[in-house]
Amino acid sequence: MRKLLCAFVLCATTAQLQAQDTIRKSEIPVVAKFADLSFTQQEIDSMFDGVKENVFEIRKMHKYPLSNSTPMSMWQSPVVAGMQFDMKQQPINWEIPANVALPANRNELAFYSVMQLASLIKNKKISSVELTKFFIERIRKYGDTLQCVISVTEEIAMQQAKEADALIAKGKYKGPLHGIPYGLKDLFAVKGTKTTWGAAPYKDQIIDEDATVYNKLRDAGAVLVAKFTLGALAMGDRWYGGRTNNPWNLRFGSSGSSAGSASATVAGLVPFAIGTETWGSIISPSSTCGATGFRPTFGRVSRAGGMTLSWSLDKVGPITRSAEDAALVFSFIHGADNKDLSAVSMPFNYQPKGDVKKLKVGYAKNYFDRITDTSRNEWKVLDAYRKMGVELVPIVFPDSGVYNFNVMDIVISAECAAAFDDFTRTGLDDQMTWQNKFDWPNSFRVSRLIPAVEYINANRHRYLLMQQVNATLKDIDVLICPTRGSGSQSAITNLTGHPAICMPTGFDKRFNTPTSITLLGKLYGEAAMLTAAKTLQQATSWDDVHPPMFQ
Repeated sequence: MRKLLCAFVLCATTAQLQAQDTIRKSEIPVVAKFADLSFTQQEIDSMFDGVKENVFEIRKMHKYPLSNSTPMSMWQSPVVAGMQFDMKQQPINWEIPANVALPANRNELAFYSVMQLASLIKNKKISSVELTKFFIERIRKYGDTLQCVISVTEEIAMQQAKEADALIAKGKYKGPLHGIPYGLKDLFAVKGTKTTWGAAPYKDQIIDEDATVYNKLRDAGAVLVAKFTLGALAMGDRWYGGRTNNPWNLRFGSSGSSAGSASATVAGLVPFAIGTETWGSIISPSSTCGATGFRPTFGRVSRAGGMTLSWSLDKVGPITRSAEDAALVFSFIHGADNKDLSAVSMPFNYQPKGDVKKLKVGYAKNYFDRITDTSRNEWKVLDAYRKMGVELVPIVFPDSGVYNFNVMDIVISAECAAAFDDFTRTGLDDQMTWQNKFDWPNSFRVSRLIPAVEYINANRHRYLLMQQVNATLKDIDVLICPTRGSGSQSAITNLTGHPAICMPTGFDKRFNTPTSITLLGKLYGEAAMLTAAKTLQQATSWDDVHPPMFQ
């Protein structure tokens, strides 16, 4: 025992000497400035041995690399103390229309809703194989124009489509997604495909795993036809092959990072696609391209098998052309899976014939007051709800007066840098196509200097935001909020984990690009939010227009 103790002391002493070779007391005040700290010389003398020991342990830790799929042991929940929820799941009666006819012009199928396509397949007016071939042809025709496709999964698609048709021939129909083609953002692993994360260093990466969201859609009978572009490592619309374009105006990008999912859906390359959001990655490209982008409550959909960017912020949701389609897809993908321990199973009590007049609908008055031009499309949304007989309640939603410092920047930066630790330390970041000041390689480097104490305290401030937002939404079911010019709202609700859906509301006449509105909901209150969204779309024609060049 004495020999072991002596050996331990010798190793520790050697480690301190090694650390001392590379660390000087004079450097501590410089590093302290990064954390807004200052120390006296006496304090520095006392700290020095401990700092060297920390460096030694960090160096040891770096010898044991972690894969991107290894989670933290701290699991985020959007729920704050005292909250209670309805835990009973009611049946959802999806009424598939019976009288849908095949169009004389087959190209019109590209913009049929999921329900319309489901009717055609269920009633054997078209086979899943025929429909799958139709969408694959559109992907091959327009994919390069939009720069929205990373891979066409034709072999998988045809196998799944044939299986879907065989089941129908046997009288076995799984439901509205049976035989319906769709696409995945290419940060989800699917066996037998490349999963590139949109980034040059990973463009040949193959992950031998099936993501949970893919498994759930496969079990529902849906057919995977493509994996779509994302901004490199889930930032923006620029990937290793170029920039994903806006289907309304090819001079502009699609925004991101669910760039390809939004662009392809709006252009009718698929009926729907799956995206992810950490901070705006569903809402931003959907609003830019004119899709209906649905970001569920944090933890509603398992992220297992997807690239991790930020453990406490990443969310999975559908990108569609209508709120009804979003509700339909979500009903099949939500729920826990015993892999992503942040994922929960909570009821989704959506009623397709729900009455918006029975809901308490508010609008973020302080955000709308900033839009002084009352002819803007955001104000037209309020008018549309009032014409439906909805009494709108003015709400002061937390904004820059509460969000006093950039909590999001600290949280997302620290977690993203940790998720790509080896990527930075090994120099793999030098292989990234995009190397500007605000691209990931430099952001990851900068984020390494965020102190752990500040990351933890930022999350404590985050909890105060969670309390305040839940209190603000306590007496309403849905909140209408401008999509654009509401940066603090986007950061706040991504931090708090609240659900959101954005929808097209017309066009910006200067550029002929879509405008958008966003609805926010309570935690796990997606059903009310989707009812309000569906009702707006039924009462208006904003979601019925499609990019002319893809019709």
